[in-house]
Amino acid sequence: MSRRSLAKLACVAVCGVALQTGCESLQFGANPEVPTWRYRPSGSLSVLYKKRFLAESRAAGEPYERGQPEIDVRGRRVFFGSSDHGLYALSAIDGATLWRFETVGAVQCAPLYDPAEDVLYFGSNDGALYKVRAKTGELIWRFSSNAEVARRPVLQAGRLYAVNANDTVLALDAKTGKAIWTQHRSPALGMEVAGYSGPLVWRGKVYVGFSDGNVTAFDAQSGDERWQPVDLSAEAEQALGDIPTYLDVDTTPVGEVINAGAVVFVGSYQGGVFALDAESGTTVWANPAVLGVSDVTLWREPAHTPKDGGPEIPEKKLLLASTGTTGLWALDPETGKEQWRSSLPKGGVSAPVPMQGALLVSASQLGVFLVSPVDGSVIDGIHMVDGSAATPATFGRRAFVLSNHGDLISLYVAPPKG
Repeated sequence: MSRRSLAKLACVAVCGVALQTGCESLQFGANPEVPTWRYRPSGSLSVLYKKRFLAESRAAGEPYERGQPEIDVRGRRVFFGSSDHGLYALSAIDGATLWRFETVGAVQCAPLYDPAEDVLYFGSNDGALYKVRAKTGELIWRFSSNAEVARRPVLQAGRLYAVNANDTVLALDAKTGKAIWTQHRSPALGMEVAGYSGPLVWRGKVYVGFSDGNVTAFDAQSGDERWQPVDLSAEAEQALGDIPTYLDVDTTPVGEVINAGAVVFVGSYQGGVFALDAESGTTVWANPAVLGVSDVTLWREPAHTPKDGGPEIPEKKLLLASTGTTGLWALDPETGKEQWRSSLPKGGVSAPVPMQGALLVSASQLGVFLVSPVDGSVIDGIHMVDGSAATPATFGRRAFVLSNHGDLISLYVAPPKG
C-alpha cells in the first residue's frame, strides 16, 4: 500500500495460517478472482480458533455480517450480532456459546457493553433497541424506533443515544427504555447509499449526519438544535459543479481538539471529508478528494522515546477515512491534507482499528489484514474464502472478527517488528 495497492493483499498467504491450524480445518481457501497466495509479509497474525454461528436456515439476501463484536475484558466474554436474528454471548477463551437472544430481524448492530450494570444495549433490523442482561441474555426492555438500528448506541450519564435508518435521533432513559427526546429529519428523496451515521455524544452535544447531506448538533439534555444544519451536499455541489447523486453523510462523527480548537470530523459520500467547528458548525477545513467515505477514525501514537535512545518522538495523529471507491486515506487532522492513500480491493475495507501500534482492517471480499499507519503498507493478513465486511474488535494482542459466512474468528496479533 502507500501507493501500493491493498489489492496486493493477494500476496498474503493463507498457507501461513495452515502452518498453525491447518487449512482444511479453517475452511479458508484461495479466492479465484485473485492470484494464488505464495507468501505472507510476516507472521504477526495467527488464528486461535474459529466457530460457526450463523443458522443456515436463517440465511437470506446478501451474505454479509456487518456487526462489530464487543469484548468484556474482565468477564472474558465476546458479544456479537448475526444476520440469523440472534445476539450471541460466548467465552472469549474457547468460543463456547453462553447464550443466544432472538430478535425479529437481523442484528447488524455492534452491541454496547456496560460493565457497571453488566448489561448490553443493541439494535436490530426489526426497528427496536434492546437492553439485556449480559450474564443470561434476559430481556430488560425493548424500545421500538420503527426503523432499522444498525449503528452502535452511546451510553452517557444514564441516557442511551441512538440513530435509526429513518434519520431519527433518540435519547432514552437507560434504566427504563422510555424516550426522553427524539429528533427527526425527512430522509432524502431519491437514491441513497446503504448506511447512515451513528451519534457522537461529546461536550454536551449529540452530533449526527443525515441522508439529506446535513450535519446537526443537538443539546444532549434537551434535544434542542445547537447548530443550524450544515449542508455538506451544497459543498459537494460546488466541488462537482453539479447536484450530487448521493447526498448521504453516513459516517459517525469524530470529535477532537486541534490547534484550531474543538472540531468534529465527518465524511460526505460525494462531498469529501470535513472538519467542522464543534460549537458553530462552520467549516475549519475540507478535503473534497476523499470520495465514497463510509467511516472516519482518529489514530494516535503517543509521544515516546525510541527504545534505542535519542530525542523524544512527539505525538502523532492521523484521520483515517475508509471508502469503498477511492481507497483508504490518511489525512492530517490539523489541515486535512493527504498523508498517504492506498487503493482497495474490490468491495473496500472496514473502519481500521488501532492494535499493537498498527491497524487491523477487514476486506469485504478477502479477509482480515494488519496494515501500517505510517504508510498503509500490509504487515500481515489472513484470507477468508467468503471475506469479512465487519469491523474487527481488539484488546491487547487479541482480536475477534466475523466472516461473511457467520464464523467468529479469534486472532492473536504479535507486535510487528519496527
